[in-house]
Amino acid sequence: MTTKPHWENVYETKSAHEVSWYRPRLDVSLQLIDSVLTDPGSAIIDIGGGESTLVDDLIRSGRSDVTVLDISQAALDATKARLGASADSVSWISADITTVDLGFGSYDLWHDRAVFHFLTRPEDRDAYIQRVRQAVKPQGYIVVATFGPDGPLKCSGLDIVRYDSNSLVVAFGDGFDLLDKTTEIHKTPWDSEQEFVYCLMRKS
Repeated sequence: MTTKPHWENVYETKSAHEVSWYRPRLDVSLQLIDSVLTDPGSAIIDIGGGESTLVDDLIRSGRSDVTVLDISQAALDATKARLGASADSVSWISADITTVDLGFGSYDLWHDRAVFHFLTRPEDRDAYIQRVRQAVKPQGYIVVATFGPDGPLKCSGLDIVRYDSNSLVVAFGDGFDLLDKTTEIHKTPWDSEQEFVYCLMRKS
């Protein structure tokens, strides 16, 4: 997995609006989450949430059990400052997703937009998926978005792995059923385009 110093440097030297993956609202993610979670008390974890606005919209919609995990403490601190008093209702974890202990059956839904594709080593992907298997409840949900087949080959100066919906489901292995998939053409803050593939899966 990419080292913590790399990501601390990214978030200490760039504002939220200066990273390519920034969106003012994660509409696709929100639609997929709302399609399967009707209970506002369902436990959601946002992997690599950093300075993402997803947590803002989850809180605004009345969701009461939200966790944000990021390897960068600087990113989490920036989001806490943005949220103000609302940050107290969120659980914050600064950790490497390939090594963190998230407990067993802790979450109804696991969300990841643009972390998994940074895992270029098989052992890191295996470690990530093991955490999904442990932390997501039986019959829980996973929303994962990566660069698609026509997406960039690098991001933030790092190599990535591109996926289509089939290869992304295959990467997760047995025990995950594809419920929905979609492609988004994301416009970066400087108007270039990036293809993202989203998969909504259910854990057995």
